[in-house]
Amino acid sequence: MGDLMKVDNEMDLFGMHIVDPWATMIRLAVIILIGMMLITILLAVIRRVLKRIDALDDLLASFTINTVRTICIIVLIAMCLDTLGVNIGTIVAVLGAAGAAIALALKDSLANVAGGLMVIITQPFRKGDLINIGEYRGRVMEIDLFLTTLRTLNYQTITIPNGLVNTSILVNETREEIRRVDLTFGISYDSDVARAKEIMRQVCKEAELVLDEREPVIGVNRNDDSAVVLDLMAWCRTEDYFNTQYYLLEKVREAFDEAGITIPYPHMVVQTNGKEHE
Repeated sequence: MGDLMKVDNEMDLFGMHIVDPWATMIRLAVIILIGMMLITILLAVIRRVLKRIDALDDLLASFTINTVRTICIIVLIAMCLDTLGVNIGTIVAVLGAAGAAIALALKDSLANVAGGLMVIITQPFRKGDLINIGEYRGRVMEIDLFLTTLRTLNYQTITIPNGLVNTSILVNETREEIRRVDLTFGISYDSDVARAKEIMRQVCKEAELVLDEREPVIGVNRNDDSAVVLDLMAWCRTEDYFNTQYYLLEKVREAFDEAGITIPYPHMVVQTNGKEHE
């Protein structure tokens, strides 16, 4: 009879000797049930909180939820193993050694993951922004932990590892609401500089896309060999940048032509047999 009670109260499960197995299984089931319920509730609360943060990027919200879920599941598994009498310290040591070996083999991929985390957390750009990374320029189409995908202005797709994104100088052309259009115009030395500046100012005044709140900056930049170079700096909304640039280039050129202000072009004088030819 004593041997029978011993069998009922002890069992071997996958090499683990469990005393009072039925009570252990009940505790294990309760831990799993309550743990999954708590994880579900916690994730629901986190989602609700994140939705209230308007400035939070969708990718960062998704990453936060997935990270919390993973941590909670790991904790739940550890509690289950502890209930079964498993030595957690040994498992942690084995996983640590395996993790070090994996990290060494995948160091480049891990660098991209680290770069992706930095991009997600610091948010130097968002989906839809026009950015420059090194020699590459395009609109951000997708951001994940490994890659950032750009679409160039002529619709080419560029994928850049996040490790490179995180270590490169980055220019975000659309982060600010307004942007300055910088243009230069060369006029001949025979032209009236004051008249040219007045024409440029009038073109800016008539341009609907140029902001009235900021006065355009117009002046002489330098004196080249064959031209007086004038600067025109006008402000516009970021989304109107290219249209404003094209408009000013076209209208200033037309206004110069109407006013008789010439734009010099390079020419060469060749002398043959004592005669000069342009």
